Amino acid sequence: MSLLARLAPHLPYVRRYARALTGDQSTGDNYVRVALEALAAGERQLPADMTPRVALYHVFHAIWSATGAQLEDGGAAEGDDAAHRLMRISPRSRQAFLLTALEGFTPSEAAQILGVDPRTVERLIAEAQSDIDAELATDVLIIEDEAIISADIESLVRELGHRVTGTATTHDEAVDAVSRHRPGLVLADIQLADGSSGIDAVKDILKRFDVPVIFITAFPERLLTGERPEPTFLITKPFQPETVKAAISQALFFHPSRQKQAA
Repeated sequence: MSLLARLAPHLPYVRRYARALTGDQSTGDNYVRVALEALAAGERQLPADMTPRVALYHVFHAIWSATGAQLEDGGAAEGDDAAHRLMRISPRSRQAFLLTALEGFTPSEAAQILGVDPRTVERLIAEAQSDIDAELATDVLIIEDEAIISADIESLVRELGHRVTGTATTHDEAVDAVSRHRPGLVLADIQLADGSSGIDAVKDILKRFDVPVIFITAFPERLLTGERPEPTFLITKPFQPETVKAAISQALFFHPSRQKQAA
């Protein structure tokens, strides 16, 4: 299989990443082009101990480092508030955050790409999340019928600097809560106290306005059916606190309506 054939499925994604990383489409595309030219000319080799996708991103970063690229030079695209926020995060933290949150790499894969150890990647991600959470502090509605779990989630939300403006244990309580105060984020269980559905509650909320939603549930199979659009953020109980924190950061950062509100 030719080099181009091996890399072709991954090129749209590395272009997406390069654009987000540099804050400018033409700048990002240029670095991808230089990386591909270096590979074609034999100036760079895909590391044999990496998958083709990981290896391509690794070469991209090697090119960036070798050319002394300054990510801030291109400037964020006009009107792209997410890009402006990204450019205010330190470059190394920005890379680790985007590799895991946007591109879906594991911390171990991101470490291979960046040439560091996984613990360094985890530290960089935490730094990026801290910057994001401080800038995007919002009001949160928690839909959860188990008091202990609700209290745990509320504590995590407050640790990130957000405000819990409502808690609900049933569908009706959730709908009533948003009628009194519009949240900037919803954290929802599926099975609620009176047998009502958190899925139905979220559907009714989304009919009124667009808001990022994270489902936290012991029944993920009820959402992962393949029969309807599935949630972007789905956390299975019992959950790890860091998983919830990461999902909150990502949901707020990448949600389109949130970007428009902040513009």
